[in-house]
Amino acid sequence: MGSETYRDAWGIPHLRADSARDLARAQGRVTARDRAWQLEVERHRAQGTSASFLGPAALPWDVFARRARLDDTARRCFTALAERDPETADWVRAYTDGVNEGLEACASPEFTRTGLAPGRWEPWTPLGVWLATHILFAGFPAKLWRDQVVRHLGADAVALFATDGPGTSGSNGWLVSGERTVTGQAVLAGDPHRFIEDPGVYQQIRLSCPEFDVVALAVPGVPGAAHFGHTGTVAWAITNAMADYQDLYRERLRRTGAGVEALGPDGGWHRAARHTETVHVAGEAAVEVEIIETARGPVIAGGPEGLDDGTPEALSLRHPPRVTGDLGFGALLPLLRARRVADVDRALDRWAEPVNVVLAADTEGGSLHRVAGRVPVRHDANRVRPVPAWEPGHEWRGWHETPRAGLTDGVAVMANQAGLAAPLGVEFAPPHRADRITALLAARERWSAADMPAIHKDTHLASAAALLDHLAELGDLPPRAAALRDRLLRWDRRMDAHSTDAALYAAVRGAVVRRLAAHPAFAGPAGPPAYPEIFQPWLALVPRIGYALTHLLRAEDLYGIDRSEAVRAALLQVAAGQPAAAWGDTHRLAPWRALAPPAPDEPPGLSGDHDCVLCTSAVPGVTDLAARGPAARYVWDLARREDSRWVVPFGACGVPGSPHHRDQLPLWLEGDLVPVVTDFDQLTKETDV
Repeated sequence: MGSETYRDAWGIPHLRADSARDLARAQGRVTARDRAWQLEVERHRAQGTSASFLGPAALPWDVFARRARLDDTARRCFTALAERDPETADWVRAYTDGVNEGLEACASPEFTRTGLAPGRWEPWTPLGVWLATHILFAGFPAKLWRDQVVRHLGADAVALFATDGPGTSGSNGWLVSGERTVTGQAVLAGDPHRFIEDPGVYQQIRLSCPEFDVVALAVPGVPGAAHFGHTGTVAWAITNAMADYQDLYRERLRRTGAGVEALGPDGGWHRAARHTETVHVAGEAAVEVEIIETARGPVIAGGPEGLDDGTPEALSLRHPPRVTGDLGFGALLPLLRARRVADVDRALDRWAEPVNVVLAADTEGGSLHRVAGRVPVRHDANRVRPVPAWEPGHEWRGWHETPRAGLTDGVAVMANQAGLAAPLGVEFAPPHRADRITALLAARERWSAADMPAIHKDTHLASAAALLDHLAELGDLPPRAAALRDRLLRWDRRMDAHSTDAALYAAVRGAVVRRLAAHPAFAGPAGPPAYPEIFQPWLALVPRIGYALTHLLRAEDLYGIDRSEAVRAALLQVAAGQPAAAWGDTHRLAPWRALAPPAPDEPPGLSGDHDCVLCTSAVPGVTDLAARGPAARYVWDLARREDSRWVVPFGACGVPGSPHHRDQLPLWLEGDLVPVVTDFDQLTKETDV
């Protein structure tokens, strides 16, 4: 047989092969056929070469990728994988062989528009794609923000802004054990929240061979099913643990006749690795980039001459794969082969990054709720802000044991809150999503897989309470403002696309955020930082205030700011020009595309908001557009896998004009899912190889 490709009615590929290796090759081949442009963009991003065809807008990323040595780290990790786990390394090679075969016959129109020809995937390319996708996942740039806050507002301000920020990726996930379901078998459900991309960041796929048969949400460019899978007898899912496992070091560098030296914690100057690389930019002159690496890690900002503001320091990044040579790919095959929760648990002992909270359940009644990944043991200061490389005490001293937990009343919920992973992180999501999911699950004694989409699309905004409490205390208002206040206090707190009340609330919220941000008390953190452009989403003041608004409104004191007056002024402003629009008229999907479409389409309106279970993230005070949201939704049924459901924001195919490029978008917008087909007789056979 070699391998066979089948498709269901939604164009989702179902692959069958004689061996795991043949299956990996088939997965690479079908992914290249369906998503050639996406794969090549990701390969170039991992290499730091995307500006060569995407132009100047891609240059900041490419410079960061070069300085952070992403491609070199991927090569190192693959070399170590080949020595440590040759079977997995050969399986990864088979995947890249399949990608190269598929790219030979690709027909994506973006290649014609840019003049780009598909290149060659090397065995380490999937590791580079994984690393580039997740290097900012833990949000190490937030340490730069916290450093600014401490400098200007004091150490206590860290807690005020300790919430998931504008650059964070998150998820919802929940497990309902068999004692709480109508079938007596567990159900897992959830939705990963990432920047919405077109094509999407998750690929629905079926992988079947004599060793295993898995339905999964795969990451295009990476073999297997790392995050979400169902083998028939066991299923697993993840959320971002919000752990802190990357450190920034303030470096003192100096040039010598032989190169560059860095001041170490022993008080001595030590030779740093140094070379230059050229970043080519479409339509502009090439850029020379100096690459420096100290004993801590690659220098990602500044150099021997200091930062752009004249600070005589540079910043280096230390993260586990660069230190250990391990990206955790040794977990991928064991996950596919898992039959029970214990198998998933053992596989995840090999996990590296990103650090995740994992839920799993099997058909024998087993369950798993744990953190997976590597978090270094080091000084607490390392977790908060950049630390001086020349001072002793900031070295890594081994790895944390990853926490575990059981179920409560037959349920476990993970939504990036400070729960299981609290000892490992600094900034977590507010508890609103987790509390809401828990409350919804508690409202019913028995659940089925078919019931779960109602939770996915819940739009209740618990975080509205802080602002509404301030509104309730306002008196002596003009009639229009008083009427608006009373209307908002009667509002059901649901961020539905058709709701004008939700739009009015968002307008008042945005006005409050902007007024707080403009206060002189925040002038220090508002100043332009001396760091690369790639880190600006973590450093901008207005989004930071927008996401931390609940903390700021409920703090006992906020640097002498009269918050009641800020809320009053915002209410008067909105009342003076009350919009008649519904929330979905301004809260629209704004997906990231590497290349803008020739004819821009009208973005669809959305329900939800950042703190809703339906987490479609606007940036309060900046824009109602949502660049982040559910990058997929899934329901894994352990009683009958064929009763499982899933959906992605656009479709199974990344080729514009394909019938399956955007056919799932209407369902995704409504919160509906498509069935997981497990019977090959119900599929359409496409190819034999």
